[in-house]
Amino acid sequence: MIYTVTLNPAIDYIVRLTHIESSAVNRMDSSDTFAGGKGINVSRILQRLGYASTATGFVGGFTGEFIKNGLVAEAIGTKFVQVDQDTRINVKIKADQETEINGLGPVVTDEQLAELEDILSHVTADDTVVFAGSAPASLGNQVYNRLIPQAKKAGAEVICDFEGQTLLDSLTHEPLLVKPNNHELEAIFGVTFDSREDIVRYAKEILAKGAKNVIVSMAGDGALLVTGDATYFAKPIKGTVKNSVGAGDSMVAGFAGEYTKSHNPIGALKWGVACGTATAFSDDLASIDFIREMYEKVEVETL
Repeated sequence: MIYTVTLNPAIDYIVRLTHIESSAVNRMDSSDTFAGGKGINVSRILQRLGYASTATGFVGGFTGEFIKNGLVAEAIGTKFVQVDQDTRINVKIKADQETEINGLGPVVTDEQLAELEDILSHVTADDTVVFAGSAPASLGNQVYNRLIPQAKKAGAEVICDFEGQTLLDSLTHEPLLVKPNNHELEAIFGVTFDSREDIVRYAKEILAKGAKNVIVSMAGDGALLVTGDATYFAKPIKGTVKNSVGAGDSMVAGFAGEYTKSHNPIGALKWGVACGTATAFSDDLASIDFIREMYEKVEVETL
């Protein structure tokens, strides 16, 4: 079983209009509402790929019910901890430029945090737990230093999709996968990359600090997978980018699903790239048919 942990999920309210004008009334052309949050996105893609997952984290209020009901409607298991305040709403405005307004999220009490720790302590050595995204302000990202060890002590593998110091802190737990993009990797080490070789060098430093696999996504320049045994490069697929929300989460889902089944890094990279690319070329998270179409176009070479 794959568990996904989203500490600060959201309703993603996507608004589309041709142009937005400040200090004026703007009327949308269309809108959509989805259950959002990085771990939730991973669960939604896993379901489309045919992998069972259980989504956990914190939800509250009518917005939390919307998220749980939406996941149940997609046949995704849930095991959320209920909090007192409403789950946040994130507004994504797609106009001539893309703008995001993200909510703060609810306050989480010590008792509610302990409930989630208990859930994670009952996973097994056959499970993989995906920790993704930021925590509510009331907890801070340092809370992952309490949560990740619960899954590790139970014998599970963990995947950590974080940025910056939170990613670095997670490396002590020897995650199965971390997935910085090239700009995030530059920021972590305070450097500027001049070549693909530079990226590989610093990805290997992430390996040396504890990660078992490192994917570095490079947008239109493809993706690298660096393991303890080899380095692989997935060539970019040409297309029109429609969606910056969820592409990285989709890549994590594709890798996690295939790797937990086959332990084949090349196959996992191919499915990760297919899922990430398909979502980037879609209005929402990609459909399984489009993911399969992209999979046929993925080319991976060993460096």
